[in-house]
Order: sequence, then structure tokens, then C-alpha cells
Amino acid sequence: MQTQNKGIADILFEQKKLNEDQLSAIKIESANTGKNIEEILKERELVSNLDLQKAKAESLGIEFTDPSSAAITPDVLDLISEDVAKKNLLIPFKKEANQLFIAMADPLDLPAIETIERKTGLRIKPFMSQPEKIQKAIRDQYGRSIGRDVSEALGADEEGTTTKLEENLKDVEEADRIVQDSSVARVVSIILEYAAKVGASDIHIEPLENRTRVRYRIDGILQEKLSKLPKSSHDSIVARIKILADLKIDERRKPQDGRFKIEIGGDRIDLRISIIPTVNSEKVVIRLLRDTGDVIKLKDLGLRGTALKNFERSLLRPNGIILVTGPTGSGKTVTLATSLRKINSVRVNTMTLEDPVEIRIPGVNQVQVNPTAGLTFANGLRSFLRQDPDIIMVGEIRDGETAGLAVQAALTGHLVLATLHTNSAAGAIPRLVDMKVENFLLSSTINTVLAQRLVRKICPYCKEKYDAPESAQKSIEETLGNLLSKNLIEINNTVPIPGKTGATKNEEESMHEFEIKVSEMSLDQPDEKPASGKLSLFRGRGCDKCNSTGYKGRIGIFEVLDVTDKISTMIAGEVTTLELTKEAVANGMVTLMQDGFMKALEGITSLEEVLRVADE
Repeated sequence: MQTQNKGIADILFEQKKLNEDQLSAIKIESANTGKNIEEILKERELVSNLDLQKAKAESLGIEFTDPSSAAITPDVLDLISEDVAKKNLLIPFKKEANQLFIAMADPLDLPAIETIERKTGLRIKPFMSQPEKIQKAIRDQYGRSIGRDVSEALGADEEGTTTKLEENLKDVEEADRIVQDSSVARVVSIILEYAAKVGASDIHIEPLENRTRVRYRIDGILQEKLSKLPKSSHDSIVARIKILADLKIDERRKPQDGRFKIEIGGDRIDLRISIIPTVNSEKVVIRLLRDTGDVIKLKDLGLRGTALKNFERSLLRPNGIILVTGPTGSGKTVTLATSLRKINSVRVNTMTLEDPVEIRIPGVNQVQVNPTAGLTFANGLRSFLRQDPDIIMVGEIRDGETAGLAVQAALTGHLVLATLHTNSAAGAIPRLVDMKVENFLLSSTINTVLAQRLVRKICPYCKEKYDAPESAQKSIEETLGNLLSKNLIEINNTVPIPGKTGATKNEEESMHEFEIKVSEMSLDQPDEKPASGKLSLFRGRGCDKCNSTGYKGRIGIFEVLDVTDKISTMIAGEVTTLELTKEAVANGMVTLMQDGFMKALEGITSLEEVLRVADE
């Protein structure tokens, strides 16, 4: 190829990723310091990692690919084991005649290429790819054969090993030997591994009349998987889980709770186990709590514009109360953890009281409630005040005593973050009044109330566009009012659709770039009057990337009630939820429904998703 003799910087200059001054400066620095061009480009962050990788591939005369968006057939995957793929950071994605195409983080790793050629008997054609894309492809692609592996581990009928297990599980002394049976251990491992790979938050192992059902909560919705498990295997699977969680395997009449940790693909996952007896047998629910170490920003959660500015401003105040409200499963804990990561430092003493501790936050003193030992939210909060805290996070305000202590902590110079179960931001005030907290105390301590829900994001790989029905358009226009701006309609007309984003990017990258662009625009600033124009809505057709659901991932919709002087005065008197909401909206608050409708017009979620969760 002609570009083989060209350097990375020259290629980036030709692609207009670098200007002439930058090119000259890089070459001079390289000559003076002895650093290579790639190292300098990374240090200066002059181009994106993707552009740098593509230029490097071009300079080496090697093609660039993204395996995370490829449909890889099982026969190709079987040529290289998952362990080898992870160890060498590579993945096979295509086979033609006697040639195997492999995406590699280091396509110049000749020993790895030679080893694979010997094992497969095929000629290897290496392609360069980003390490994170290869890791994603390994997680996604190798996880597809899980269902087949379960069948192989258990056997197709109930006449095999599992029947013997059920028959032998009659006395407790034999249980340990039985659960060590390779097939049962393998099945439990597969159930957990599948959950990790599809990003499930919970696993439900349920005994039905004639079979065992395994369901996974993915993006907030339960989906049935691995439905061919025979009923005869159920007790031995539960016993295996009890052993791992150090629970009593002979206790089947009472609920039990436990936990243990696993490591899959380098990720450490904390598992919380809950077992409860049912009329058929014991049901197991496993909560997966990932310790990824990723630093999530508030804007990544879906907060933006004025709502984000108001919430961040409240976090920087030295005292007061910040409330995060919403139903169970609406992402309140993630929002609080993200907030604490933002404001915690070595200069402040941050303490949390949770039930249970779900997300570990480095540098924060986290305490788990233990009612049997006398450690309740109220008692714990009382003890916290003797620990010289600057910031206190209360997992949930459940009663008047906890609410009163939280208010007292805020009055004495502490910043208190807490969650509360209410449907709207404004609804938090009457709820606290019902808990016997005085209005005048609330008016002087509440800084901000954030309400949130989680909506599923449309899969970027099978997204399609359609004209909004007349009734939907009317409802959107009435709800958004002047928020239906020219900018929003322009965004609505330019949402990336699969097949129309260009060959150099996959659909997920295109949608991510589009979301960043949208987040930088002031879409929550109303125009003088609503803009007019035919609106489009979006939905997912369903594909192998999203398990045929049409959705992939989740994002929050929010409303942030900023307590201004006028709202503080209203809280001090007798005020209703409706009156507070009206004043907050007049002051610029975007409601949950409005934020959801805007995200639907931006192609992030569907209208049906917004309507499903916004009224919870």
C-alpha cells in the first residue's frame, strides 16, 4: 500500500485531523525528546483514540475493523477459545476458505499469530481494532452459546444425573457431595456467567410445577432465559447456591439471605442471595452488584441543562438537604453514589448509612443497617453526628425519627443526601410533613429535590423512524409547550438511523456522539412560542444485539426542583404538591414527562417507554 511508508502524524494531517502547526510541533518534539509520534499524540490528546488507531493501522498497511458490531458465527468462534481470546486480546470474526480474519489489539504479535495458525491450520489475516471494542465483542459473542451449554451440562431429559441428585438429596450429610457434582456446579456457573455477560441486575430461579424457570432482569424488565431446566435439578441447584453463600442447606422452611463474590472476565461482582420457600420449592433471587471501578458522571446518567446546573450547585453547598426521589428500581442509589464521587475528597469526612451497601465508593465510610443488632437508620444517624462528618448520605428516609434527625443534621452544618419514595419532586415536601417534620424546618434546610425514573434506550443497531401519530403529536405539543423549540425540532430531524451514519462508524458510536452533541445544547430553554412542524418518533425493530427487544441500555429522566426564596416561603406555610409544582415550572423546572418526551424526540427512548414509567 502507498501509505505504508507514511508516519501516523502525516496520515492524520492528510485526513485533516491535525493542522500544519500541530504536525510541525509534534515532529520537532519527537526529534528533541526521542519520544515516538504515537506517544506524543496520546499525551497531547490532539486526536481521538479511534482516529489514532485507524491512522496507526494505515501506517502499518493493516486494515482496521470493529468486531463489536460484527455478526460472528459460532463455528468461527469455536476456532479460538474464550481464554485465548481474552489473554491475547483478539477475536476471530470471519473465515474464508483457508483464511481466518482476526481483530487484534496488537496485530504485530507474531508469536500469538503463529500459535493460532498451528492450532487451527488456517492462515491468519490480522486486523487492528481498539482494545475496548475487542473486549466488548468477547463478552457479547462468547456469551451467546450459554443456552446450548446448559442443555449439555444437564442433559436433555430428566432420566440422567439430575434425577439421581434429587433422589440422593434426602439427608443433609450427603448434600455437600451432591452439589459438588460437576453438572450442577457447571449449571450454576453458567447461570451466573450469562447474567454477567448480558448485563442483568437480578436473576430469578423459580420452581414451577413441572420445570425450573430462570429469568433475568435486563434493563429493568424480566426476561425468561434457560427455560429448559428440568424440575429434578432444582433442589440441587439451590443447594449449590446455598453452599456458595454459606447458608444452611437443611433449612427449607424459612427465608435466608447471604452473599458471595465471583470474578468473570476480570470483573468482580458481589452477589446478594435471597431464598424463600414457595409451594413448589425454594425460590432464589440473586442481585448482581458490579465493582467495575468506572467513574460515571452525572451527565452520563441523563441529567443535563438547567437541571444539572442546579443539582451540581446544590452539591457544592456546605449544608442543607438534597433529596432524590422515585420508586424502587429508578436508579436513586446510582445517582447518590455518582454525586458522592463528585464531591468527596480528603478534606471532608463523608459517611453513608445504607440498607444494604450496594455500590462501594472509594474514600467514603459506608455503614450497613443491621436492625437485629440495633443499628437502624435512626440510631446510625444519631451515632454519625458524633463522628465529625461533613457529608452524610442516608439510604432511605423511612420514618419521622430518621427525617427529624436528617433535618437536625442539616441545621447543624452538615450536607445531607437522602432518598425518599415519592412520585414527584414536589411530592417530597408533603411526604416529610406527614412524617411530622415542621414546615419551617423544611423551608430552611431543603436545597434541592430530584425526582427520577429509568427508561430503556432504543437499540442503535435496529432503530427506525416513523411519523408521530396525530394524537401523539398533540400530546407532545401540549406537554412541552414552549419547550418544543426550533433546536429540538432540528434535533428530531437529524437523529442517526442505522445504515445512514456512514461506513467508518458503528451505530453505537454514532448515537453516542449524537447524545453528546444534544447534551451540549440548551434544549430546556423555552422559545417565545412553540415551534411548529411534523414530528418523528423512534422505535427498535429488535435484533441480535438487543435480544430482539428493541432496547439496549437505560438512561434517566429527571425533574429537579430548586428551592428558591419564593418556594422556601411557600414550604414554610401550608402548600400542596400542585402549587409547588406550578411555581417550580414557572421557575424553569422541566418535569419528568417533559424530559421524557424530549428524549423521545431525540431518538434516545421511545414514547411508550416514557409513558410507561413517568406516571409511576
